[in-house]
Amino acid sequence: MPTPTLLVLDAEPLPRLGSLTGRARIEHTDAAGLAERLPRADVLLVWDFTSRAVRDAWPGEGPRPRWVHTASAGVDHLMCPELAASDTVVTNARGIFDQPIAEYVAALVLAMAKDLPRTLELQRERTWRHRESLKIAGSRAVVVGSGPIGRAIARTLGALDITTALVGRAARSGVHGPEDLDRLLARADWVIAAAPLTDETHGMFDVRRFGLMQPSARFVNIGRGQLVVEDALAEALAKRWIAGAALDVFEAEPLPAESPLWDAPGLIVSPHMSGDTIGWRDELGLQFVELYEQWAAGEPLRNVVDKQRGYVPGH
Repeated sequence: MPTPTLLVLDAEPLPRLGSLTGRARIEHTDAAGLAERLPRADVLLVWDFTSRAVRDAWPGEGPRPRWVHTASAGVDHLMCPELAASDTVVTNARGIFDQPIAEYVAALVLAMAKDLPRTLELQRERTWRHRESLKIAGSRAVVVGSGPIGRAIARTLGALDITTALVGRAARSGVHGPEDLDRLLARADWVIAAAPLTDETHGMFDVRRFGLMQPSARFVNIGRGQLVVEDALAEALAKRWIAGAALDVFEAEPLPAESPLWDAPGLIVSPHMSGDTIGWRDELGLQFVELYEQWAAGEPLRNVVDKQRGYVPGH
């Protein structure tokens, strides 16, 4: 059997794939060269998971890789109708980011409850101003997205004695269905968006949904930027419909300097870093090597994405 060709859509730093020497013919490409190289590849590793180059290159002529792996939890950046309709298997980095993101969400909840941003501002001003903060034990959270990341968030918030409701695409044991979301939002102190980006979830947090929330509620998005109508969130903060928010993902990334979100009252902005702990790229590389060994041995792959739904089913 000829040595399979592994094509890597590059991003710096490059993945460590030395352990595949002799077991794969490794080629590298940037976005501009992807369309030309795709027909010669058996496997495509989308290491640059911020690129939409796969969506543009996939519909071209010629053979296509039998397997595509993206070094990210989301797959919306690469999924196009032609890929969805093909026999190509798509896998993602499920499992790498769950606990780091959960810890980041807990940190944001604590920071907002304890007014840490204002404390740091006052320190820079050399101002001593006593304030009262919120007790989070006994408060209520809604996590929208019942996959591994959402479940890790619920467990971590539970350790802080926050009563947490999970909302998924369908009701089942321990998970509410979409029909319960509005009712839960109206009672929540913390609303966490952790859903995959699909046709159903695009723009789900809009003027109506922010209007349902309590004036004391805080909103956090660590899912996908397109889950949120950003103008609606800015309006909700400006009019004090909700008490605060934290966004780690945005419709346009990097967030443009002229975006009004930078100055939105009560908003914490972070640069899509909630899952990125020290050593995370090495973990992504090791995960891919393990998957490659399964694929080369003809074994069933883990983390197979349902290309119609846009995520790994079974949660």
